[in-house]
Amino acid sequence: MEFADKTYLYGAMKRACTALLFITALSALGQHPWLGNTSPDYASLITHLKSLDRASERMFLFDMGPSDVPGLPIYLCVLNAAKDSALTFAKARNGTTLLFNNAIHPGEPDGINACLIYTENYLKLDSINPLDPVVAFIPAYNVGGMLNRGSTSRVNQNGPEEYGFRGNSQNLDLNRDFIKMDSENSKTFVQIFHALKPDVFVDNHVSNGADYQYTLTYIASVRERIAPSLRKLIYGTLLPQITQDLKHSKWDLFPYVESVKEIPDSGIYQFNDLPRYAMGYASLFNTVAFTVETHMLKPFPNRVKATHDFMHSLVRWCVKNQYALEKARENAHEWEGSLSYFKYHFTRTKEADSIQFKGFQAVIDTHEITGLGHLKYDRTQPFQKSIPYFKHYRALDSLSIPKFYIVRGHEKRIIEHLKQNGIVMNELQEEKAMVVTAQVVRSFDALAKPYEGHYMHPNKIIERIEKKVVFRPGDVVIPSNQNGSLFLHSVLQPETEDSYFTWNYFDAYLQEKEYFSNYVFVDKIRSLLQSKAELRQAYEAKKSSDPEFAASEWQQLYYLYQNSPYFEASYMTLPVFELK
Repeated sequence: MEFADKTYLYGAMKRACTALLFITALSALGQHPWLGNTSPDYASLITHLKSLDRASERMFLFDMGPSDVPGLPIYLCVLNAAKDSALTFAKARNGTTLLFNNAIHPGEPDGINACLIYTENYLKLDSINPLDPVVAFIPAYNVGGMLNRGSTSRVNQNGPEEYGFRGNSQNLDLNRDFIKMDSENSKTFVQIFHALKPDVFVDNHVSNGADYQYTLTYIASVRERIAPSLRKLIYGTLLPQITQDLKHSKWDLFPYVESVKEIPDSGIYQFNDLPRYAMGYASLFNTVAFTVETHMLKPFPNRVKATHDFMHSLVRWCVKNQYALEKARENAHEWEGSLSYFKYHFTRTKEADSIQFKGFQAVIDTHEITGLGHLKYDRTQPFQKSIPYFKHYRALDSLSIPKFYIVRGHEKRIIEHLKQNGIVMNELQEEKAMVVTAQVVRSFDALAKPYEGHYMHPNKIIERIEKKVVFRPGDVVIPSNQNGSLFLHSVLQPETEDSYFTWNYFDAYLQEKEYFSNYVFVDKIRSLLQSKAELRQAYEAKKSSDPEFAASEWQQLYYLYQNSPYFEASYMTLPVFELK
């Protein structure tokens, strides 16, 4: 990120003088009205924020675009804004900015209340330093889920009295939609994200799973996937410092508890933040990304305060460390541009560190109704002990990065999604023949049941074939060496976990459109075999070695058809090409 040195140095000096005032003023929560056992519905939330917006010049509330509910937009609240919308977004892009996302799962509304508390305290400050970070938050991302309110869908959760539903109005889990972009919500999110270009992103959640003593847990990016400069900043500086800072608020910040077996005593592992998730998406753009997970069984007011205190501590850290944060991201962009290979399929290793864990004793009781043994956690038996922590990953695969990708112009959805994600491209103005590498699917499978509306292709074999291809006006040429290239490779390299191919964008190319009739084609094979000696030899060898093939006219004719000029060239060839 570029910034003017003089302006930045002036800001650093001024921040040193005002940071203590800023931090102290935001620390006192007192008996805040948003610390009860209720959370606002969508209409009440937006009405309240609009009233705050009208009453103060210190915040802006922007209608950022459509949600999954027609007529009800997704809003963005910006604190420490500039004088107007254009200047506000320019300030965010060119300075230090934090973005918080709330109610992606509206049954987990802790972040809504936490951001309201933070905002109201901020607006009461005696003075504001305009050179402090911009703090922005999406008050209600999943609008359809916000409207679907009740008190029973989170059966494992302790409050609030009412809350929304996990799925949006299309029944999509929006925290799986950041690559496939099936929802209007995700399209509006990427507009917000790239308008702000946040340095730090936080997605607020509530956990499911085991019982333990912690109220506040977090997910950070897989170490081995992100740039070395960000890895050093996040794990060497940021997390240790805010962990220590949060102790002053009586919170033990702990990694998200993802148990290796049924109970955490067996060990925990770091969550794999794939690009489909909000924080995984953000990290593709070298944004420092976290998911906050408060514990479902803790009282709602405690969870809200913990979420607020994490937010406050993180902003506090950014006030003090703007230069280090900006420099780490700048180095990350340079690292991204220097890559020759793109690594993917990051898999947890067997290497385990040790971590001190505060849990409750797990016991097996006989249930009075079922008569069967069942797991429970005995809160009268708290413990602290060392357990294995599997936090290391390694990439199982890598691909050579091309200098350019070329996408066929008729793939308008792909091109539009790339543009929405800030990818720079050039449109061909005239026909041009080029020697390129084609991506040809040799085998694939599909899920037996749909996942988030898609029969995904988790396993596939792709062959890359060099060939001369004629490209037409409207086809787009995309340079790899640009900010956002990690996103670009993640979606256009078909083998990756969240590629457009994996998410069924190209399924039409996996079906033949023309066939042959045996009685017609059988008369053409003599001339075909006479003209193609290599094909004739391969055909005879296969017939000699494969009895089933030798006994089937259809198999023989289809084999010859596939290797003839009559076979359609588009079959299994994806509309994405690589220029090395």
